[in-house]
Amino acid sequence: MDLAVPTRLKRNRLLPYWAVLQADLKATFNSWLYRFWILLAVGVLGGYLLYRFGAMRVAGMLQSAPEAIGEMLHWVVYGTITLIIALTAGTISSEGGTMADSVLSRGISRYQYFIGKWHARLALVLGTYFATSIAAMLGGYFMLHSDSLTLHGGFVAILIVASMLLFVVTFAVSVSAMSSNTLVSIAVVWVTLYGGGFLLTQLPGSIPSPDRALQSLPNVMKGFYDWNSLAQTMLISVGVSTATAFIGMITFSRRDV
Repeated sequence: MDLAVPTRLKRNRLLPYWAVLQADLKATFNSWLYRFWILLAVGVLGGYLLYRFGAMRVAGMLQSAPEAIGEMLHWVVYGTITLIIALTAGTISSEGGTMADSVLSRGISRYQYFIGKWHARLALVLGTYFATSIAAMLGGYFMLHSDSLTLHGGFVAILIVASMLLFVVTFAVSVSAMSSNTLVSIAVVWVTLYGGGFLLTQLPGSIPSPDRALQSLPNVMKGFYDWNSLAQTMLISVGVSTATAFIGMITFSRRDV
């Protein structure tokens, strides 16, 4: 009688990462803070578009689509940034006592845990931003005076703001991985982002800053932009975000949970 040869099961090393990613996406999507952010963004953007459309139809005021969409994207950054910080700065620090059980008592490394949480918040925030901003751009294109609006310029403007949100989310998640207190994480991220943004506005005009990039959005949507310069700025944001995430991941892997 032939002896059965034991088979060796293959281990999927990405399974813990996917488990963390899916669990965090589901939990964040069902949170009241995320839903409040969606309702606020949709309500404000939709109401602003209807107001500008009504002013154009009733009062005969010419409403420029690039100017209106630029103001809406400007509001996305400065108007909802506090909610985005609150949604992401507690990604890891808010879990407290459950973190040790998730990371140390199961087959999940701290690196996978951090990357899964980081990617989940990035996917949710940027996915929501792209959906609302594209809807706002298309609404402005069809409802307002859109002769000067170019679709390629509009998508470039959306990418510019997305590169800023990429850093905001990454920095917030990294700070949450270094801290054990959610309120402290939110305060550190808020002060650093607003304080750093203010300091950048005081530097010479040749140095890119978030405020200058936002002020240039109407011209970008009209097609007046230097792609090489904008691409360099966005690549810098991606590089700084990656470095920030690496520092946060290494710090999280070495601290007590």
